[in-house]
Amino acid sequence: MSFFKTSLVAASFFAFAGTAHAQAFYLQEQSARGAGRAFSGEVADTGAQSLWWNPASIAGSTDAEAALAVAAILPRGEVVDTGTLIGRPGQPFAPVGGQQRSRNPITNGVLPSGAIAIPLNDRIAFGLAVTSPYSFTTDYDADSWARYSADRTKLLTIDIQPSVAVAVTDWLRVGAGLNVEYTDASLGNALPNVLASLPDGHQQLKGHGWDLGWSAGVQLHNDVITVGIAYKSGIKHTLKGDLTIDGLVGPLAGSNMALSGIEARFDTPAQIIVGARVKVAPKLTLNAQATRFTWSDFDAIRLGAPINAAIPELYRNSLSVAGGVDYDATSRLTLRAGVQRGQTPTQNGQRDARVPDSNRWNFGTGGSYKLTSRFTIDAGANYVSFEDQSIDRVTAAYAGTAAQTPILTSGELRNAHALVFSLGGRVTF
Repeated sequence: MSFFKTSLVAASFFAFAGTAHAQAFYLQEQSARGAGRAFSGEVADTGAQSLWWNPASIAGSTDAEAALAVAAILPRGEVVDTGTLIGRPGQPFAPVGGQQRSRNPITNGVLPSGAIAIPLNDRIAFGLAVTSPYSFTTDYDADSWARYSADRTKLLTIDIQPSVAVAVTDWLRVGAGLNVEYTDASLGNALPNVLASLPDGHQQLKGHGWDLGWSAGVQLHNDVITVGIAYKSGIKHTLKGDLTIDGLVGPLAGSNMALSGIEARFDTPAQIIVGARVKVAPKLTLNAQATRFTWSDFDAIRLGAPINAAIPELYRNSLSVAGGVDYDATSRLTLRAGVQRGQTPTQNGQRDARVPDSNRWNFGTGGSYKLTSRFTIDAGANYVSFEDQSIDRVTAAYAGTAAQTPILTSGELRNAHALVFSLGGRVTF
């Protein structure tokens, strides 16, 4: 493959990840119970709903338990051009053109999750959680100012986590699990032809793959306080798929292509989670949780043969902290509330329209109602407020060739927020 074609293919992977509602492209809405307190106590709580955060949560279970939940995620916001320029070969820089304001490019989504825990005896339990921790769709119009960074992107992950937990003593629970994760991705963006009067070309990548990680955790508890500590490994993803480039004309026409067996490798972050639940009164429990994400592992996307290139991403490690309360209003009804602060792992100068991420506040409220002695309904509602943030990653189509076309991105994420409504049920048997 020529160097010119290699540059084209590398550009198609430039922003493989996408925007979500927790941190960068991670989704935390894996529990309706947790949503009500802004995910402030999950690592230290017990039962199947906490398996994603801590495999030790099911140790010492006396009854089998199954939990199902679904979250409706409704994001809103604007991605606005503030002066993006494009420099076609032999021509002065000019405005990129197109729609200058993209409204609600992140589409609404529905996120299901489920878990089951089965005690093998009074100390050992087996669990299985099925979640979707990295899933989203963004959809920009074909004539958006952001079209050379992204038009339509879709990412789906399915994480299957079998776990074993043991109550080692009356005060110590430990657990470990394997994370088997399937990833399916599709992304595309426009390519500029050499003249602004010509319609854009287009490239699209599709890929999928299965990969492995692991989780482990402990809980230390007495009648007043439970402390939870867990580690979820990062996962080294390898996706294989197809790349299509079409619509290029004139001197670029020879770079239209369809390739199969393209391989891309990238790492999602590990999580170090520490939290506690303290029963400060017979009906009142306080929750606190902090999560450290090793997003610096997502430093580059590495492409295999025939491309053999690395595309820098340069994410940074980030932190989220949350606090919340559980209040037992009656023997059947528990009310919850919480607040979470999350840092974005994207950096100024490296943020593009495919990942218009920013720091955010998450405010949650909800509750649980015990319909019978064995069946409970959980509900939560969250309002997530995103800070306005620059979109400022400089890119170049056909880098290193005579047709190199720099794009000086200047945009902003504005007025972004999301509403999240979660509903679930759990049953013991």
